[in-house]
Amino acid sequence: MIYKFCALTDPGLVRDNNEDSVAFDPNSGVAVLADGMGGYNAGEVASGMATSIINSEMNRWLAEAPAPAPVQDLRRAMEICVANANTAVYRAANANALYAGMGTTLVVGVFQGVNLVLGHIGDSRCYRLRQGQMSRITKDHSLLQEQIDAGLLTPEQAELSANKNLVTRALGVDDAVLLEVHDHIVEPGDTYLMCSDGLSDLVRDQEIVKILQMATTLEQRAQTLLDTANAHGGRDNITVLLVHVEAGPEKRGLMARLLGK
Repeated sequence: MIYKFCALTDPGLVRDNNEDSVAFDPNSGVAVLADGMGGYNAGEVASGMATSIINSEMNRWLAEAPAPAPVQDLRRAMEICVANANTAVYRAANANALYAGMGTTLVVGVFQGVNLVLGHIGDSRCYRLRQGQMSRITKDHSLLQEQIDAGLLTPEQAELSANKNLVTRALGVDDAVLLEVHDHIVEPGDTYLMCSDGLSDLVRDQEIVKILQMATTLEQRAQTLLDTANAHGGRDNITVLLVHVEAGPEKRGLMARLLGK
């Protein structure tokens, strides 16, 4: 598989600072997005620490691992890297009064061969567009999602709720954190969208699908997503990370290579 990456972030139209953070490495297939929370600039400190630590440690682990790394090993490495980031953010929050209570949501993926290992905490999301059909492949850790799961709210009612930003898990707020991890089979033609809730709260799925299907560059589609969120009010920071999948060159067998076929 050939993976193409693009990430853009925007403060939106209301907030002065940007508490989102994003990092990726196309060589290793690591992609990390975080949406920070906390007073002063604590949110951006938390999200910046999380993306930096996880991106750095995952890349270091992958450089020493066999390629492609076994999925179970990838899952365990991701859990360890996220736990290390959680410890670092938690200790920083407890060492500095200005950072007290800071934390961040997280979505992190490693694209290797035909596999995607995907982890998340909170309400930062990952969507997959495959053959014109979009699926959300993460499930929010939020009060709203719990109410939907319990049958107390329909998804349509949840769209109108004032409690959209109440997450039930976040990185850095406790001394331990639970990362939800799943693995997926990747297909040529897939497009993956990681985003903060500054996009998902303001842009409906139908609009996102239309933008992802535009016959433009990955960068132009990412910019259109940001512009659309701002056109709908831009009430929060907006960050998107797009990953498009293409089929790599077909591997030929030894006899075919010897015969020049």
